[in-house]
Amino acid sequence: MSHRKTLLAASIITGLCLSGALYAQDNTQAQPATSANQTEQQAEKANAKQLATVTVTGIRASLQASMDTKRNADAIVDAITATDIGKFPATNVAEALAQVPGVTLDRSIPGTQRVSIDGMDPSLNVSLLDGHPVAQAIWLFGDNPNRGFNYSLLPAEFLGQLEILKSPEARVVEGSLGGTVLMHTVQPLDVASGTLSGSFGVNYNDMVGNQRPNGSVFYSWHNSDKTFGVDVAAQHYELYTSREGMENYGYSSVASVNTAALAAGNTAIQNEINSGAIKPTDQIPNQLSAANFQQTEKRNSVLVNLQYRPNQNFESSLSLLYMKDGLDNTNQSMYPWATHAPGGITSLVEGPNGIIVGGTQAGAACFNNLACASTAHTFTDNYARQSMVSTKGIDWKARYNGDGWSLAGNAGISTSKNPMTSFIKEIFYGGPFTWNINQGVQFTDPSTANNPNYWADNGWGGNEETILYKAKDTYGQVDFTKDFDGFFNELLVGVRYASHWESQVEQAYTGPQQLTLNEIGYGGLTNLSGASDLGLSNSFVQHVQTAGLNAIKNAVLSTPGFGANKDANVYYDNTWGVQQENTAAYAQGNFGNDVVHGNFGVRFVHTQFTSSGYNVPGYCAAADTFNCAFPPGFGYITQKTTFTNVLPAVNVAWNITPDFILRGAASETVAYAPYNQMAPYFEANDTVLTATAGNPNLKPYRSANFDASAEWYFNNQSVVAASVFYKDVLNYIVNSATTQSRINGSWTTPGFAQSAAALVATGQCTAGGVCNYDVTAPVNGGRAKVKGGTLSYQQAFGDTGFGLRANYTYSDGTTRSGGLLPYNSKNAYNIAPYFEQGPYSASISYNYRSSYLAGGYVAGAPATYVDGFKELDGSVAYQFNKNFSVTLDMLNLLNYKYYAYLGSKTQLSEEYVTGRQFMLEAHFKF
Repeated sequence: MSHRKTLLAASIITGLCLSGALYAQDNTQAQPATSANQTEQQAEKANAKQLATVTVTGIRASLQASMDTKRNADAIVDAITATDIGKFPATNVAEALAQVPGVTLDRSIPGTQRVSIDGMDPSLNVSLLDGHPVAQAIWLFGDNPNRGFNYSLLPAEFLGQLEILKSPEARVVEGSLGGTVLMHTVQPLDVASGTLSGSFGVNYNDMVGNQRPNGSVFYSWHNSDKTFGVDVAAQHYELYTSREGMENYGYSSVASVNTAALAAGNTAIQNEINSGAIKPTDQIPNQLSAANFQQTEKRNSVLVNLQYRPNQNFESSLSLLYMKDGLDNTNQSMYPWATHAPGGITSLVEGPNGIIVGGTQAGAACFNNLACASTAHTFTDNYARQSMVSTKGIDWKARYNGDGWSLAGNAGISTSKNPMTSFIKEIFYGGPFTWNINQGVQFTDPSTANNPNYWADNGWGGNEETILYKAKDTYGQVDFTKDFDGFFNELLVGVRYASHWESQVEQAYTGPQQLTLNEIGYGGLTNLSGASDLGLSNSFVQHVQTAGLNAIKNAVLSTPGFGANKDANVYYDNTWGVQQENTAAYAQGNFGNDVVHGNFGVRFVHTQFTSSGYNVPGYCAAADTFNCAFPPGFGYITQKTTFTNVLPAVNVAWNITPDFILRGAASETVAYAPYNQMAPYFEANDTVLTATAGNPNLKPYRSANFDASAEWYFNNQSVVAASVFYKDVLNYIVNSATTQSRINGSWTTPGFAQSAAALVATGQCTAGGVCNYDVTAPVNGGRAKVKGGTLSYQQAFGDTGFGLRANYTYSDGTTRSGGLLPYNSKNAYNIAPYFEQGPYSASISYNYRSSYLAGGYVAGAPATYVDGFKELDGSVAYQFNKNFSVTLDMLNLLNYKYYAYLGSKTQLSEEYVTGRQFMLEAHFKF
C-alpha cells in the first residue's frame, strides 16, 4: 500500500573563515567567480593589492570585506564573508544567505534547505562549491526532488565566503533564473601554515528538551616555499528537531459524504441540508491530524584541499569531499476520519467560504479488537524512516599562466546516494469524538481513547517501503584567457561538458501481521507542547503513541516470512531515471577603466534529456503483479529530448564618483525542471486518492532579464543600495491539478477492503477499483513575469560599536493567466542591528516574508499557500583572548507558526511549530 538562524550577517561574521581578503577583488577589474580556475585568477590579482592591507577581524572588518566584493564586481553581486572558522552562527548555509537582499527561505521543515532569490522557485537557482556542482540525494522519504541546493547537508564550517551573482555573465554556468550562489572554501596557500582552529558545543531545542553535541576542526599547512599546501576541515554535527502541529489531507464535498451517509442509513447530514444549515457544495476536511515529526540528525563531514604552485606560471589543486548524514526520523499522524465513516456523523457546522469547520461523530469503542466495526474511525499512522545520505566528490583544476594569456582546466565527479527505508504500522480506535478546524479533535471519552488496550491494527498491517536514490555529477571544462592593453582588456573563451544522472528504485513489501498497540510496543502518552502552543485540543496534545522507531520497524519485520511479497504497482509507478547532458561554449569580453567597467558575451548551450520509466497497461495495474506480459510500447521506456539555446549577457558598472556606482545588466537565461518531473512516474496515496506525476515533455524555462542597481558607499562598512529586476519568462513550468481515473494500486492488497468499501460508498471508486485521483503534474505553463526591487542599508555608527544592516525586497510574479508563481513572496525584509566593542559582540536579526504559493512538500500533497512568516534570531559572543572565545546563538525565538492553506486562509492544510534552538559553542584558534 503506497502512503504517501536566521542570524544576521553580523552574526555570521563572528563565525567562519580565516580571511575575507582571500577573496577580495581587484578595484577595477575583479569579477564574481564562476569556475574554479577563473576564481583563482581573479583572487591572484586581488591578493597583490589586498592581502598586505586588509586584516579581517570581527564583525565590522568582515562586513567591510563583503562590501568590497560587491563594490568591485562587474555584475550585480552580494557577498557574505565570515571570520574565525568554526563560529558560523547558523545551522546551515541557507540561514546565512537570508541576510542578503532578495533572498528568502522556506521553513516547512526543521533545518532550512530551500533558498529563493529575487522571488524565484529554489529549483531555479544554481549553487556551486569552488566552481563545481555537488550531487545530492533526497533525504526525506516521499520528498519531491528539488534542484535547489540542499544547504542543510553542507557544513558552514567548510566555507570562507559566499557570493550571490544576480546578473549572469556569459562564462557563468547556465541553469539559473534567480541567482547563482558561489561558495568558496579556504585554500591552504592563502593562509598561514600551521593554522589550527575549531569549535565544540551543544545544540538544544526547547520544544523537545534535548541537547546534542557538535564540533569542528580546521588545520592548514604549507611548506616554507609556499609551493605545496594542504588543509583539512572536519565536522561532527548532531541536532534533535521536532515539528508539531495539525495537518489536513484534503477536502470532500458535503454532497458526496451525504450520499455515503444515506447509504448507511444516516439522515443527519440530509436534515441539515434541508434546514439550510449547510450546503451540498460545502467542503469537509477529510482528516484533521495531530502531526508529530521527530528527527535526530548525525552528520560527519570532511573536506581536504591540496594545492601545488611550483612557480608563478603553474598551479594545480585537488579537492576531496566526503559527507555522511544520518537523518532517521519518526512521524506520527493521528487522524479521526469523519468522512471515512459517514454513518456516524451526527452534526456538521458551516463556516466562512463554504468550509465545514466542525462536527460530531458517534460510535462505540471496541476493546482490544483487530476488527472493530465502530462508526467512529480514528487512525494513527506510525512511520519509522531510516535515511543515510552519503556524498563523495573529487575535483581537480590546473592553470598555466603565459605572457598575457592563461590556459585552465578543471574536472570532477560527485556522487550521492541514499538507501531510504520506511516502515509503517497503522493502528485504529473506534470511539466518538468532536472536531473543530481551529482546535483539532477532542475524544468524547479521553480515558478510553488514551487506553492502549483500545488500539490495534484494523484491516491493514502496514508495510515496508525502500527507495534507493542516486545522483551523480560529472563535468569537465577548459578556459582560455587573453589579456589586451586598452579599454577592452580581456577575452575569455571556454567549453564545458556536464552530465547529471538522477534515479530512484522503489519497492514496497506487503503482508505484515495485524497487531495490537501493546504488541507493537506502547510508548505512553504524547505531551506535545507544540500542539499546546497552537491552541490545539487536549486529545491532540496527549494521545497514545508507539515506543518509537525500533518498535515500529520490529513490528513489521517480525511477521513470519515477511519480505516475500512485493507490490508491483509501487515499483512500476515510482522507479525512474533521468540524465541531463549539457555541452556549452562561451566567449566573453571584459572592458573598463577608472570610470566604467563591465563585460559582454554569449553562451551557447546544447541540452539532452534522457528520461526513463515504466509504462504499464491497465490490466497489469489491475492485477498488481510482476507476472504480467507487457505488449509492444509498454514496459521500461526511454524518451530523449534536445534543446539548444544561445544566451547573451552584458553587464556595465559606471563609477559616477569613487563612492557612487550605477550598474545595468541584460541577459537571457535558461533553467530546468526538477529531475523527477522529467520522468514518466506516478506516485500515489491510494487511501486519500492524491498523486503526483512526471512529464518528460517539459521544456526548459527561458527568461529575458533586465537588472539595474545604484550603490552609495558613504563610509567604511557603510552602503546604501537599491536595485530593480525584471524577468520575462517565456516558458514557466507550473503544477496543474487534474482528476484522473486509474486503477487503485492497493485495491487487491490484503487488508485494504475496509478502505475500499468507504471509497466506493462515497463514489470515489468503482467496485472494480477504478478511482478518481487528484493528480498534481507539471506542465509547460506559458509566459510569466517577475518584477521587483530591493533596498539595502548597512552602516557602522562611528566608534560606538553599534551598527545596522537592513534590507527590503519587493517581488511581484504572475503567470500569463494571472496565477501566482511558486515561492514568490511579494514583500520580505530583514532588520539586523549589531554591537561589537572590545571582547563583547552581540546581534539580533528579525526576518519577515509575506505569503506565497508552495508546492506540496510530500509527493501527492496538493500545492498550498503559506502564510507570512516571522523569525527573530540572536547571538552573543565573548572573546577571552586571541585564541579562545565563546558564542551563544539563539534561533527562532518567536517559535512562529508555519501555516499553510488551500484557496483561502479558512481552508487549513497544515500548521506547525518547531521550537526555539540554542547553540552554545567554544571556539579556539592557534
